[in-house]
Amino acid sequence: MTLTATTEQTATAANAAGTSAAGRKKVIRIAMNGITGRMGYRQHLLRSILPLRETGLTLEDGTRVAIEPILVGRNEAKVRELAELHNVEHWTTDLDEVIADTTVDVVFDASMTSLRAATLKKAMANGKHIFTEKPTAETLEEAIELARIGRDAGITAGVVHDKLYLPGLVKLRRLVDEGFFGRILSIRGEFGYWVFEGDHQSAQRPSWNYRKEDGGGMTTDMFCHWNYVLEGIIGKVKSVNAKTATHIPTRWDETGREYNATADDAAYGIFELETPDGDAVVGQINSSWAVRVYRDELVEFQIDGTHGSAVAGLNKCVAQQRAHTPKPVWNPDLPVTESFRAQWQEVPANAELDNGFKLQWEEFLRDVVAGREHRFGLLSAARGVQLAELGLQSSAERRTLDIPEIEL
Repeated sequence: MTLTATTEQTATAANAAGTSAAGRKKVIRIAMNGITGRMGYRQHLLRSILPLRETGLTLEDGTRVAIEPILVGRNEAKVRELAELHNVEHWTTDLDEVIADTTVDVVFDASMTSLRAATLKKAMANGKHIFTEKPTAETLEEAIELARIGRDAGITAGVVHDKLYLPGLVKLRRLVDEGFFGRILSIRGEFGYWVFEGDHQSAQRPSWNYRKEDGGGMTTDMFCHWNYVLEGIIGKVKSVNAKTATHIPTRWDETGREYNATADDAAYGIFELETPDGDAVVGQINSSWAVRVYRDELVEFQIDGTHGSAVAGLNKCVAQQRAHTPKPVWNPDLPVTESFRAQWQEVPANAELDNGFKLQWEEFLRDVVAGREHRFGLLSAARGVQLAELGLQSSAERRTLDIPEIEL
């Protein structure tokens, strides 16, 4: 099913991309599946693709390409409403039809994890470039299969690695590249917030997140993120020791119906890492949807090194050099009189840092136009699925597990 835009709307979008409606150099048509969900709508459609539809995508040589979204979803009323709200010309409830459409260049997926692998396989089999949320699959075997299919199909495949584009982590990575830390000793992460059970106050996350049979779970969801964060900031993840928990066993869904939470809502992980120089680094990340926030941001990472330390959140990053490090003395008999937070200095951006999702979309689409690989592809995603699987296994077996290399 489609909505028809006016000629004026079509011409406006084309002119914004630096071309005319009659003579566009190039239009990238993107089928966006799963845009009625929270992340699919807010980050991918509203804050990434719709702004690019207005401005066009600027390529390395300065030319611009027009972006045309096609909204895809199972709920006809919701998809139609979004299309009308944002003046999107094309929309459909038929995923198979849009994948088979020869005018579609890219298939994006932000639907349920349990449906993702089948969608990606079908898209790549039809020669479509793909950009997808993670995890890419429910099992490592299937994630590796997707990476092989993508390699053999010769398409450009991108997997959302949004946290590496966040201002806070961009600053943190810059400090690593500049050698600020000296020899890196450890990285610690704290992520999470209280997700309401749904009985008295509605939950901030969809109910399927808490059902293992629907692909839910903290470890499955977030260890895919932590793998690329640790790889992107520190280096290779060598081993994992994890403890998972279902702290809240009963929740209420979107209709107010009580259900059993069969998936873990918290995961506590310790990781052995190795930098490109071969230095051993200890990583520790606590992830929980049953924790109340007493920190500056919903996720924070702290790196400690011989020459300095830094703490980064979504946006802010503060650092403390060795020469500026205070010398506290343990004395439980006296109250603390110094403000430890005040002894850290904020790291400047020194550049305009846009929305992280939009920045990766722009990079991916430039790769599509250039016909080259995207740096965060399906093999990287497979390593994320691998870490999640091993994290769950580690918790079940109560032991540390080494992480083997993945070979395609």
